[in-house]
Order: sequence, then structure tokens, then C-alpha cells
Amino acid sequence: MGDYLCHIAIMGGLYLILAVSLNLIIGYTGQVSLGHAAFYGLGAYTSALTAIHWHFPFPAAAGAAIIVAALFGVGLGIPTLRLKDDYLAIVTLGFGVIIDLILLNLEITGGPDGLIHIPAPRLFGLNYRDKEVYLVLTFLCVAFTLALIHRLVSSRYGRALKAIRDHELTAQVMGINTAAYKIIIFTLAAGLAGLAGSLYAHYITFINPESFGLHTSILVLTMVVLGGMGSLLGSVIGAFVLTVLPEMLRTVADYQDLAYGGLLIVMLIWRPQGLFGAGKLSRKFTLRGTKDK
Repeated sequence: MGDYLCHIAIMGGLYLILAVSLNLIIGYTGQVSLGHAAFYGLGAYTSALTAIHWHFPFPAAAGAAIIVAALFGVGLGIPTLRLKDDYLAIVTLGFGVIIDLILLNLEITGGPDGLIHIPAPRLFGLNYRDKEVYLVLTFLCVAFTLALIHRLVSSRYGRALKAIRDHELTAQVMGINTAAYKIIIFTLAAGLAGLAGSLYAHYITFINPESFGLHTSILVLTMVVLGGMGSLLGSVIGAFVLTVLPEMLRTVADYQDLAYGGLLIVMLIWRPQGLFGAGKLSRKFTLRGTKDK
């Protein structure tokens, strides 16, 4: 496999982890988050800093990235997940902006210049600067993420999440601790985004705040919406399409945004629940003015 195709596959794998983790929040608990890239960035910077300054091996650096992102997920989730819909979206958007500003202004993060010379992973004596080797590592992490989330959503805990998503009040009456479930899922999703950030930092070996701003949060959200909320397969397809499509349109770069926007418009008109999403879930996120149509 050529280096270019390996690069696309690696980035697709990272976006897949981000998409399926965000789908946990949106598709399975019915919450809205516009700050998922902040956890991605926290994971990337944590992994990079621990590897550069404290010479953590990759497993320890990745573990630190997951823990830090998850702790920020808990810190954000406890006070805010009592909010709903638009209010939660605004708070998570604000959180993303705050993290972006922190990364831009702290000296230890390198400010707007970012961090360079991030070491590649060292595991089993393999050369992870070889893209094909790094692709194997990425897909092992993707397989772990998909297996974990599939196991979760197929269990009784997954059924509880779907009950919260479909009708939170009814779930509470049935004895489900909705607040605890939402905080746990938010924390898990943040930790998985931190893992994706760690993989990204050690792959690119250079990071700056531009990679973890609102644009990335919206891109990952679009992957979830395109593929279908509440569908693991949908997240996989959405991540694949929106990773490959911009590369296919590089020859007509001036029209990329037009094609991207046109795709979203067609999907919203033709199939607002996404390619593999559930119709019932899609109605929860439909504008009030279109509900009765």
C-alpha cells in the first residue's frame, strides 16, 4: 500500500474513533455536543508533552491522554448534563473555545506554534515512522474502540441509554439513574477522543491548536449525522465518506465547500436521519417547524 493511501487510512481511522465516540453522546444518550475536538486536542497535547518532557513510552503517554481527556469529560459533564438540547450545545461549544484559547496561550503548549519533534511510538522494536506499521497500530485501536462500544450498546446498559435517549422522564420513573449514565458515557466518549488525539500527535509528530478547533468538532458531528445517529455502522460510513471525499476533490479545491454543503443539503432533504440512523431518533433533532410535515 502506498504512503498516500496509508495516510488516508490512518486519518480515517482516527476520525472513525472520534465519530463513534461522539455517537455515544448524541446517538445513544440523545445529548448534543459541539466541543468534541477539545477532548481530541487535550489527548494530543497530553500525550505529546508527557513523551517530550518526561519521556513516557507510547502506552503510558496514550494512557495519560485518555485519563486527562476523561477527567475533563467528568468535569464538564457533572455540572452541564442536566442541561438539554440547545443549552447543552452552547455550553459544550463554549468549552471547546476555552480549551482552544488555553492551548493557544500557554507557554508549555507552544502557543500558536504548537509542539514539534513528538517521538513516534516504540513498541516491540517496530519502526512506527513506517506508515504501514502505524496503520496496523491505528486499526488495532479502532478495533478495540468498536468492540468496546458494540459490547456496551448491545448490553442492558445500552438499552438503558436508548431509554434515556427516547424518553428521559420515563427512564427515570423506571428506576434508571439517568444523570449517572450520561456522565459515564460523556466520560467514556471523552477518553476515546483522547486516545485518537494521542495517535494523531505521535503520527504527525507536530501539533498546534488549529487542528482541534470548532471546524474539527463540526466535521466529526457531520460524520455522525451523515452516517446516522445511534448507528455504529453509520459512524463508520460517515467517517469514511468525509475522510475520502475531500481527498477526491483536491483537483477542484475551489469547489470542495460547495460539494460538501451540497451533500449535507441533499441528505437533510432526502434522509434527515442519516444513512443508517433510526427515524425515531432523528425526530428528536428535527426543527420544530418541520415536525408535523
